[in-house]
Amino acid sequence: MKEINSITLEIVANSITSIAEQMGVILSKTGYSTNIKERKDLSVAVFDRNGKLLSLAQHIPLHFSSLSGAVEVLTQKYNVEDIHDGDIFIANDPYSGGGSHLPDIVLLKPVFYNGELVAFMVNTGHHADKSRKGTTIYDEGLRIPVVKLYDRGTLVKDVMDLIMLNFQMKYERHGDLNAQIITNQYGSDKLIELIDKIGIDTYNEFCIKWLEYGERKARLAIAELPDGEYCFEDYLDDDGAGNKNLLIKTKIVIKGDDITFDFTGTCRQVSGPYNCVPCALKATVYYSMMSILDNTIPANSGFFESINIVAESGSLVWATEPAPTGDRETTAQRIADVIFGAFSKMNPEKVVAAGNGAMSFFSFAGTDERSGQPYIYVETIGGGSGARYNKDGLDAVHVHMTNTSNLPVEALEMEYPLMVEKYALSENSCGAGKYRGGMGIIRTIRILEESKDTVLVGAATERAVIRPWGLEGGQPGGNSSIKIYRAGKVISDSPKPRNVKLEKDDIVEMVTAGAGGYGPVSERDPEIIKREFREGIIDKKWIEEAGIDIVL
Repeated sequence: MKEINSITLEIVANSITSIAEQMGVILSKTGYSTNIKERKDLSVAVFDRNGKLLSLAQHIPLHFSSLSGAVEVLTQKYNVEDIHDGDIFIANDPYSGGGSHLPDIVLLKPVFYNGELVAFMVNTGHHADKSRKGTTIYDEGLRIPVVKLYDRGTLVKDVMDLIMLNFQMKYERHGDLNAQIITNQYGSDKLIELIDKIGIDTYNEFCIKWLEYGERKARLAIAELPDGEYCFEDYLDDDGAGNKNLLIKTKIVIKGDDITFDFTGTCRQVSGPYNCVPCALKATVYYSMMSILDNTIPANSGFFESINIVAESGSLVWATEPAPTGDRETTAQRIADVIFGAFSKMNPEKVVAAGNGAMSFFSFAGTDERSGQPYIYVETIGGGSGARYNKDGLDAVHVHMTNTSNLPVEALEMEYPLMVEKYALSENSCGAGKYRGGMGIIRTIRILEESKDTVLVGAATERAVIRPWGLEGGQPGGNSSIKIYRAGKVISDSPKPRNVKLEKDDIVEMVTAGAGGYGPVSERDPEIIKREFREGIIDKKWIEEAGIDIVL
């Protein structure tokens, strides 16, 4: 077999990445729910026949946990002779299906070329049906292990019937699942076209060399980091079930081209839905390394296998059954914070200060009196991102592994009996510094119709108690909050309300956290401070607390 050269390696790699990116566009364009078609809460990837990642489209890094986990379970559960052309597998369970929480449903399609298994096309979408919360995974909804949804091209109707029986919004679930099926089929067709062009031998050689290249590049980048041990710890405010100050800690050990992330000492798993299963921890570590190291390293299994991860079984970051995992994305945010914090001990210029540190979200459910049909509105809300050594943090964005779009106000008000009363930057929420942190968001939703079953199924934010930290003398960002108003009075100010019965004209207000600043605020350009004061970005107290004397 002729060895593949570097030019061919790059051409094939970019071709497969292009396939993955196109799959993402197709899924968002054909999805039925606002969660997929508008907010793009989805991800796609291409794996080789051994279940090794070849290309991950640039969507939501945390979803890599569900994608890779499902492929790993599939390749362990099924012998090659039991996987056929036309099969489609489905999964979502964190403990038997390789998932990380139940709303993310993964579809996997094996790809065959001349009768030979050559790849898996995999995608996931967040299926925003009526969320269920409890103290175990059994309370959170339908659990799907890796099973066949299609067998040699024929729908396994019993499996589909069982799945649909557990969803309220059946027409949305059918639509989104069909979009996922179409997406994987497109990817399969395009990969076969590529193999037709380059030949099966070149493709097989590419799969081997691409993974080797990823690991080699990663180890070279790790070897450039200074040897040593770097530690950091931070806390989640609480788990919404009475457990507070949830410690997450890491020790990064670098020796030569070897790196280990050790999370020993992190608190035990909790009864609230903030537990991370192993694949979610791994995805967060991989994302962090992709952000900090050489950005030309390919995001493939070769890269990821150069990283060692240690954690205690049954801990918050390495949960075991039956721990609930519904809001694991917020814990992943704090894992990223402690990793970035540890790297700041090595070189603060490699990282940003703490961002808003949450996957803040609303989840409303009820009956739309206009149509008589049930509705479920789910949206995640961004916040501030941390400042860095040479620039301010970004305002009003998702940070780290959570990368969804916002739902446009027009789309929200057209789809649901809700009205957005306010959508604005949270002024004065930015951490002071030579470079300031980003500002959070204020989003308020009014209930427009009286309905016997309108309820705030869940909402949550983080950094309501523990502010996002700054770096090198930068100040922490502002806190978050969630308040529910009725007739102008606050009836709830919990940062993690659940199952609140809502009435017409009730208002739910979310304020997300700002982000930490970088460097002493005394070094900030005075003219910028004056302008930001005039624009309402900061107030006089912000300046006084910073200890600077400027005539405004």
